[in-house]
Amino acid sequence: MKSISKEELEQAAALVHRAMLPTAAYAWPLLADAVGAEVWVKHENHTPTGAFKVRGGLVYLDRLKRERPRVKGIVSATRGNHGQSLAFAARAAGLPCSIFVPHGNSVEKNAAMRAFGADLRIQGQDFDEAKHHAADLAQEMEYEFVPSYHRDLVTGVGTFALELFTAQSDLDAVYVPIGLGSGISGLIAARDALNLKTEIVGVVSEHADAYALSFEAGRPVATNSALTFADGMAVRTPDPDAVAVVCAGAARILRVSEIEIADAIRLYYTATHSIAEGAGAAPLAGLLQERSKMQGKKAGVILCGQNIDREWFTTILDGGTPAVK
Repeated sequence: MKSISKEELEQAAALVHRAMLPTAAYAWPLLADAVGAEVWVKHENHTPTGAFKVRGGLVYLDRLKRERPRVKGIVSATRGNHGQSLAFAARAAGLPCSIFVPHGNSVEKNAAMRAFGADLRIQGQDFDEAKHHAADLAQEMEYEFVPSYHRDLVTGVGTFALELFTAQSDLDAVYVPIGLGSGISGLIAARDALNLKTEIVGVVSEHADAYALSFEAGRPVATNSALTFADGMAVRTPDPDAVAVVCAGAARILRVSEIEIADAIRLYYTATHSIAEGAGAAPLAGLLQERSKMQGKKAGVILCGQNIDREWFTTILDGGTPAVK
């Protein structure tokens, strides 16, 4: 993927900020106590869709409408936040939007996508199967198939990194979850565009570790399953372009357990009274895993989303860990 310039990020930010304000970054003292480091939380849970992905959807749809003003509609696959992003942006652009999710997907994310105007279709046993069904419908309806990883999406979500690094340019490391890779790629793009030295640390579930395996191998490596309640990271097949960006720009990739993710969700609630979904809490779980390495340093964590079903959140607050079959 061609590198993204500071000017491109600034132009994308101006576009995004027409639809939403920049999100806050706060240093929470109880998180500092828990980690032994200064911890800055980038609150991407405070966007119009409750997740960072909305930024990418706005940039993708803006370019699409300019280049193809007669496009009939869009279709994509998601576990939730990407779909909300596209539904939000498509409604603003006046385009029909069909979204495919797998069976067993988050009930509340499904409801949110419908509320934003998506034609929601439930097909496939996981994200990768849902994506195949979405591609078939795109061909049948002559809709634009929107992938989960694309330069426009990376540029859009990279605006949260531009905001963070503009406010806090001296972070020693930033921890970010990896689903299909737009978030970590946006962070790397902004870090490089601003000529900073901040380490970018990717975090995956130990049960959905395709990107960790790919980072270690230096090439895309798929897995046979991705069973994690952190559904934003439940990906079996990594994107080759994303793998190339991560291999070139990330310092390391950490694997975190389901229990560590649940612990991080509880800590977010008690220390900040913020709600984090599984993928949103994974960066904090990764930072907690590296407490000894980060003592006395300055770290950033991306709270990328808050869209967790009430049943799972209740289970976690009661001290449990959601089971995924």
